[in-house]
Amino acid sequence: MTTYALSGAPGIAGLVTADKITDAGNTQLLIAAAVGIAVVVLTITWAKLHPFLGLMLGTAALGVVASVGPEDILNSFVKGFGSTMGAVGLLIALGAMVGKLLTDSGGAEQIVDRIVGNVSANKLPWAMALIAAILGIPLFFEIGVVLLIPIVLMVARKFDISLMKVGIPALAGLSVLHGFIPPHPGPLAAIANLNADVGLVLMYGLIVAIPTLVISGPLLARVIDPIVHVKAPIAPGVGGSEASVEIQMPDAPQLPRKASFGAALFCILLPVVLMLARAITELTLDENNGLRTFFTWIGEPTVALLLAVLAGMILLGYRSGMNRNQVEKTVGGALPAIAGIMLIVAAGGGFKQMLVDAGVGNVIGDMAKNAGISALVLGWLVAVGIRLATGSATVATITAAGIVAPLASDMGSNQLALLVLAIGAGSLFFSHVNDAGFWLVKEYFGLTVGQTIKSWSVMETVISVVGLICVLLLNLVV
Repeated sequence: MTTYALSGAPGIAGLVTADKITDAGNTQLLIAAAVGIAVVVLTITWAKLHPFLGLMLGTAALGVVASVGPEDILNSFVKGFGSTMGAVGLLIALGAMVGKLLTDSGGAEQIVDRIVGNVSANKLPWAMALIAAILGIPLFFEIGVVLLIPIVLMVARKFDISLMKVGIPALAGLSVLHGFIPPHPGPLAAIANLNADVGLVLMYGLIVAIPTLVISGPLLARVIDPIVHVKAPIAPGVGGSEASVEIQMPDAPQLPRKASFGAALFCILLPVVLMLARAITELTLDENNGLRTFFTWIGEPTVALLLAVLAGMILLGYRSGMNRNQVEKTVGGALPAIAGIMLIVAAGGGFKQMLVDAGVGNVIGDMAKNAGISALVLGWLVAVGIRLATGSATVATITAAGIVAPLASDMGSNQLALLVLAIGAGSLFFSHVNDAGFWLVKEYFGLTVGQTIKSWSVMETVISVVGLICVLLLNLVV
């Protein structure tokens, strides 16, 4: 019997034990993996099924080709689904609640007004990158795009500058956070699958994210602007000269006042600070040290995010004039929008568990070791392939983490964290027509398909490559 670690940190999930459930040879297992991935890709891209269903069908196809019995296929999928939902679903839900409180209370608007209102036109690209990076911590990518693009359009028109100069930095800020930083679904799923430490991933992720954002945001915007030089289109409902911009969601309550800038920033950064404090104390203090014990508990991701939600309810909700019913509606309103994300992540966990239980991961891991391929590069390459095929960064992250999981058994905690980041970098590579983000950017910015590829797709590729380079460089010193 083999033991597989499925948790990202103590308290997230436990260990799952499983017998190898097939006697198939290595060649058959590799064919099974290829068929399973092909089914996932085709059902998502050609048949236009929801990724949740595609992952279920891909799991079944993998199991059948690997000569796994029907009952074992179902049990394996359910086990992986439940373990991943337990490890990741709770964190996704709590993170979404913080994001909804931030938008409904006007806290996000305050952050934008404070930063944009105090910079000159030539510093706007850097300001937009900073805004996106701050708001990108608690907000999922699609929500962040919907909130930030009206701001980008307003700023571009107000200062009469090219759309790409402020649009690329803003999109880069959101995308970098989405790929590298918990509590976003992709990094969380990879952390759970590889048994990586959340605090270390967060700490190293921030180190990787800063130079990656600088290069793929404000600096890359200077290169893209002459190639895709467009002005901001006129968007209904977006003011062109106002000093502030309204970015509350359509169902947000009407409030007598907005949450303060300090309160909004505190609620965003609270879980980050707590998780970082946990990672630092675990690296620097003895195991029996009382301070380390305290921060190990309070910096556990579930606890840190729960504290952020409670702080947001008070500082962003009640202090902005919400009553108890409005706060409850805001917090509860965060959940329907993320149901699909949670199902995709959990189904990806079921697909991963089928890879593990059938022994596919061990075969691929042994091949990589014999070929001398770095686990970091292999994880990036696998994620790139799945990303190009499916268009989903989250599916790419989950699948790649499952495939390279056997390599993680011999890796230390630092290298595990870097492997998560390498996979996250690969999952962002060259977004194109099979990615919903591609069409969001195209339609909101009023671009042609060619212009979107020359701007958005290039930016995503730069993030992916620079992110991998930063991970590899960091691997030399940790």
